[in-house]
This record gives sequence, C-alpha cells and structure tokens, in this order.
Amino acid sequence: MPEQLIPTHALIGAWVAVGLTLFIFSFLYEDNPLFKIGEHLYVGISVGYSVVVVWYTVFIRLVWEEITKGHLEPLIPVTIGVLILTRFIPKISWLSRLAFAFVVGFGSGVGIPRAVSSYILKQIEDTVNPLLTMMDGGLSLSLSLADPQSGVNTIILLVGVVTVLFYFFFSIEHAGAANVAARTGIYFLMIGFGAAFGYTVMSRMSLLIGRFSDLITYAGAEYGYASLVLLALAALGLAARELLSRRASSEGPPS
Repeated sequence: MPEQLIPTHALIGAWVAVGLTLFIFSFLYEDNPLFKIGEHLYVGISVGYSVVVVWYTVFIRLVWEEITKGHLEPLIPVTIGVLILTRFIPKISWLSRLAFAFVVGFGSGVGIPRAVSSYILKQIEDTVNPLLTMMDGGLSLSLSLADPQSGVNTIILLVGVVTVLFYFFFSIEHAGAANVAARTGIYFLMIGFGAAFGYTVMSRMSLLIGRFSDLITYAGAEYGYASLVLLALAALGLAARELLSRRASSEGPPS
C-alpha cells in the first residue's frame, strides 16, 4: 500500500519553514545575506500580517459593520484616532493634544487601579495569609511546601517581602540587625531574579527544541529531505561567499 503523500501546501510550507530557520541560524556563523533575508522577511511579514489583522478585526468588524447597522458609537474612537493623525499637519497639530490627553487620561484611569490591585493589594493580601486555618476538626496548620496557603510558605513570603523592602530603606544605616535584614533581602532578590531568568531561558529553550524538532521531521523522505538539502545549499552558499571575500581581500583594491 503506497504511503500517503504530503499535501502540496504542507510540503511548500515545510521547505519555507526549514529555509527561514536555517537562514536565521546562519547568524551563528556571522552576519550574512542569508540571515538578512530571513530577518527582513520575518519583520516584513509580521508587520503586514498585523496591518491586515487590525484592518479586518478593528476597522471592518468594530467600525464599518457597526456603522452600517446604524450604531454610531464607533465614530467616537475614530474621531480620536483622526485627531492623533493631525500631528503631521503643523497648522492643526494642536488638535492631537486633545486625543493624546484623552488616551493618556483613560489609560491611566484604567491601568492604575489594576496595577494597584495586582501589585500592591494582592501582594499585601498574600503576606497576611493566616498561619492557621479553620477546618471541621478545628484549627489546622499546613506545613506542605506544595500548598501555596501553607504556614511555611506564608512565613517565607512574609520574611521575603519585609526584608526586600527593608533593603531599599535607606533612612537608617544597614548595620547590626538592619544589615542582617538587608542581606536577607538581597538573597530573596537574587532568588527572584534567578527564577525569572531561568524561566526566560527555559522558554527560549522550548522554542529552540521546537525548531530542531521541525528540522528533524522535515528531513524525512516524505518532505523531500528539505532540511538536508537546504542545509547543504546554505553551507555551500556561505562557503562560496567566504572564498570570494578572501579572494577579493587578497587581490586588494584596484590601482
């Protein structure tokens, strides 16, 4: 029974994906035309895709279709957007200030309460979790590190928040007990920054593993050995460029 053929569009997509991946990876060797092609295509396609998505999801669906239905409310944000564009017309550029004032004021009114709730009130709430919880059998103390509401985690979180805040308290000299608290805050900061950095590295490694997985998959016969063929062509192209560059540098400028 013959093997199922890969659809043409999937085959073309595999070759394009492999080519662009190898073009971007070629930067590990040096900055070269292959990398510039991949970089420019990525940026250009991303911008083009964003423009098309904004056009259809914002202007067509949220503005044009609503106006054709008789709803005139979308004209308010459209007017504000048009006023922002007056920034490019010197004689009436002052009108853009009205739009910017509205955008900044509305954004502050929406963003500041959310930031206060997320980064201040929520932090305070987590630092005052009770050590004991009321259960059916009476008071209970959980010492499991896997439980975010356990007494151990509550103590660690409280100590971390207090010591980190104390580290940034410069009104008194960090000496004696104050120095111990400040240094403890440094350790908590190092743990926090390290965890954030580790999370970032692991997420990037996940993306890298995904690209390598695709390269291995597309190296099969059903995809026409796309990874192997394009890798050989990219290597030959970079080698030829290097040889031509060395030959030109050895010959020197024309007299």
